[in-house]
Amino acid sequence: MDDDAWDRWPEPWVGTESDMRTVVGAIPREVKDGFRYDEIPWQRFAHFHGPGEEVSVRLAMLASEDAEAAGRALRQLWDHLHHQGSTIAVGALAVPFLLRIAASGFPGLRADTLRLVAEIARSQHLGDGSREGLLEVTEEPSLTEGTTMCPVNWTIQAARDAITDDLHLLFPLLSDPDAEVRSAAAFVLAVATGEIPYISSALHRRLAVEDDPVARVSLILAIAQLAREHQDEHAPSWARNLWSDSGRSPEIRVGAGLAWLCLVDDPVPGELRSLLVDPGTDRQADLLQRVPWLGPVDRHRGLHRCIHEMLTPDVPWNRV
Repeated sequence: MDDDAWDRWPEPWVGTESDMRTVVGAIPREVKDGFRYDEIPWQRFAHFHGPGEEVSVRLAMLASEDAEAAGRALRQLWDHLHHQGSTIAVGALAVPFLLRIAASGFPGLRADTLRLVAEIARSQHLGDGSREGLLEVTEEPSLTEGTTMCPVNWTIQAARDAITDDLHLLFPLLSDPDAEVRSAAAFVLAVATGEIPYISSALHRRLAVEDDPVARVSLILAIAQLAREHQDEHAPSWARNLWSDSGRSPEIRVGAGLAWLCLVDDPVPGELRSLLVDPGTDRQADLLQRVPWLGPVDRHRGLHRCIHEMLTPDVPWNRV
């Protein structure tokens, strides 16, 4: 690329073979459904530790009938595609296949596979449990991925669009027998770029019958994340009604409290502050650490950190 093109970067790359949005969008449905890895340009996009072709090998292993090998492949894919919380371009190419493997592969690997998909399709959240950051999806346009110089927000957009193209694979997982899978499916659906009213309705319907605390909070945060990005004016009152209702279960109130704080700029009401610092909420922390949004904030004390950053944003977090 000539110097003038670099001066105008990234505009000259739009729609080219270096634009991951274009590359992923051009994959035919039959290639995805047939797991035809040899028709994907892996070689143009390295992963964090090596050549992109290795990603297709790991995907094939994950989809194999060898449970031990599949588990090992999934751990390697996490390291290859989401090393230290970062997103890399080749990850977007893997998303359509990861979704299909999640839908049809080993049930015990389903939740972790879905969580990987969602992490590829959202911005890095390590240490950000703030009202502005917890439900944020996109990255700053200036942030680039080093091996390809592809803007990270292009990779995220490509992954999100791929998820939206395959919503039919995700909706059934909201009723999966495993609550962790239901929770992870909500995590993935929250980054979709289209069919938002339909997705939101499906999440609300599931919330109405969900009995698992972690899945309940995940559904609430998924609904709020979609509402925040797509400016649903009804969502703040919905969240406030949930957290202010003393007849609701504790986890619903806590999840809705976090959601409401992310949806509005209002000062924290005394009633909500009391709820979030109540010893009963503290006792929920270990259980709710399994909510997919909270682990990336802090591996051990995600809920504590979110509450701290939302209630006392000017006070540095000290997990000790």
